[in-house]
Amino acid sequence: MRLVIARCSVDYTGRLTAHLPLATRLLVHKGDGSLLVHSDGGSYKPLNWMSPPCRLDVEEPDADSAAAGVQEYWRVTHAKTGDALLVRIYEVLHDSSHELGIDPGLQKDGVEADLQRLLAEQVEVIGDGLTLVRREFPTAIGPVDLLLRDPAGGTIAVEVKRRGDIDGVEQLTRYLELLDRDPHLSPVTGVFAAQEIKPQAKVLAADRGIRCVTLDYEGMKGVDSGHLRLF
Repeated sequence: MRLVIARCSVDYTGRLTAHLPLATRLLVHKGDGSLLVHSDGGSYKPLNWMSPPCRLDVEEPDADSAAAGVQEYWRVTHAKTGDALLVRIYEVLHDSSHELGIDPGLQKDGVEADLQRLLAEQVEVIGDGLTLVRREFPTAIGPVDLLLRDPAGGTIAVEVKRRGDIDGVEQLTRYLELLDRDPHLSPVTGVFAAQEIKPQAKVLAADRGIRCVTLDYEGMKGVDSGHLRLF
């Protein structure tokens, strides 16, 4: 993994366009080829990124850019979609590379891990006719809890929480943005599943086109939760 702190501007072109003006940022170039652009705020969320499969090419700036202070271009191109992330480097403040090795993956504990496991075994809780593709489906910013297929061949990404709040909806939104860039998965819809979902999270999810599902943990374990049911 390469970590670079640099004064830079960033432009994303492709199915969407976005611009980050000149500022000091952290550039994370990972071993899988992905590039993530971070600021000092916004918690763990990158400002922009390019997910694999992609390649990074370092180019010399044109005369006008060089005269404006650009030292080099980083051009990251997605191998399948052709989307491109162009980083104009004005000044490098830090540059280091680190070998992290193979990561064992996120080990969730307690109720949340059990919920994910039970839901993977009982995907009919989400909807009829669904099939499990994979648990912990990898993306450049972390694994999606469950990836499902519907009978029509559509893809469903499910984020599982014990208590669902706005941060969980934001997390799923970022996963959906990444997954939907893959033509083998697109279009991708989202399901936010939790034992308890806060009202604000439900409103935000509805605005993002994400469906909310409240999970009965005791019922999924085969234990009567004490709540009245029709069946």
